Amino acid sequence: MRRSLFVFILAALLLPVRLVAQDPFEIEVYGYRTAARSEWELDAHLNYIARGSTAFDGSVAPSEHQGHLALELTRGLTDHVEVAAYLLSAYRPGAGVEYAGARVRSRVRAPETWGLPVGLSLAAELEFSPAVYDENAVGLEIRPIVERRLGRLLLDVDPVLERGLRAHAGARLGEWELEPSARLGFTVSRTLDLALEYYGKLGETAAERVHQIYPGMDLKLGEDFEINLGVGFGLTSSGSRMVLKSRFEIPLDR
Repeated sequence: MRRSLFVFILAALLLPVRLVAQDPFEIEVYGYRTAARSEWELDAHLNYIARGSTAFDGSVAPSEHQGHLALELTRGLTDHVEVAAYLLSAYRPGAGVEYAGARVRSRVRAPETWGLPVGLSLAAELEFSPAVYDENAVGLEIRPIVERRLGRLLLDVDPVLERGLRAHAGARLGEWELEPSARLGFTVSRTLDLALEYYGKLGETAAERVHQIYPGMDLKLGEDFEINLGVGFGLTSSGSRMVLKSRFEIPLDR
């Protein structure tokens, strides 16, 4: 299993890919740990795009002034395997609140007994989206996760790979797409972490390139209740230029 995980991640990173921007519903860099055996977790991702696209891209609606809510329910199957399901909704100017899709995900992580110098895990996710939010009706996401802690610093890198499995009518099924993201966190105290996240798109031309940074913080309020807050800034004219994001992590079995 250990050798197969390494081979899979290496092969995924060497695939020819086309780069795109990050997911507007779940703006998160994953850490490598999974939910504990028999543990239930509920995450609520609430994001608002203050400055984004202002014209339709095919069937996909302009993103500016959209609000996104993703409810994520996670269950730990073993000490190293978890599964999750998502329900997505959105507010869109002129349309109001509407259904925005659903997802299912599984994730496996390398046990500590392997003695690896970094934490490794691998997630696979199926995405089901309406045409107004994604050109693909069904998509697949593969997320390798690499984590390294150095004292108070914690670095996570997620070179996410996506591919459409079925396109909506009139849309073309694309190639593999890479959504690179990374997070550098600094532990200030038992209740506060500061973080800087990066999401990017490296297009063939300058007009297609997107680089976004998200300064933010994690607040731990009580036992295992966590709030993540951040503000994203686009450093190029492409992609969203200002995004407000939040995540509320709530354990359900305590």
